[in-house]
Amino acid sequence: MKTWKIAAVVLVLLLAGCGSTQANQDTGSQDASETSATGKETGTPGLRTVVIDASGGKKVEVRVEVADDPFKRTKGLMYRKALGEDRGMLFVFSREQPLSFWMKNTLIPLSVAYIDSEGRITDILDMRPLYDKPPHYVSSEPVQYALEVNQGFFKEQGVKVGDHAELPE
Repeated sequence: MKTWKIAAVVLVLLLAGCGSTQANQDTGSQDASETSATGKETGTPGLRTVVIDASGGKKVEVRVEVADDPFKRTKGLMYRKALGEDRGMLFVFSREQPLSFWMKNTLIPLSVAYIDSEGRITDILDMRPLYDKPPHYVSSEPVQYALEVNQGFFKEQGVKVGDHAELPE
């Protein structure tokens, strides 16, 4: 029985990786309903929709998994071999704070947009797969959200720093 408990603890520790490396892992809560920020049904269980008002006037939709607790934020997109087109992960924190992400055990190239509590995109950074050496990918100011997508997605869609994101409640 003791060996089983040790194995379970080791497994949880091994799953720690892509996601926030902030010291204070706060706990936010997120409703798992299947409606987008615009009130539309998403159609896929567990996915929510982030709508970004891009600089060129285009509305960009990203279907996201929501990482709103310490375990989900720590695991992030680790060990995945691909991320679907127009898909991502939204990391939700209970308050604005400086954030730092890394790419430990993350196999796919990603871009991260840091977003403040008002929905303003403060930074867009490209992240290198399996890169976990400091300095990590750090927000330039306190933020409450981080949105990870396939690398190049924001550029292809015309999303820029200063654009506004409508986030799921």
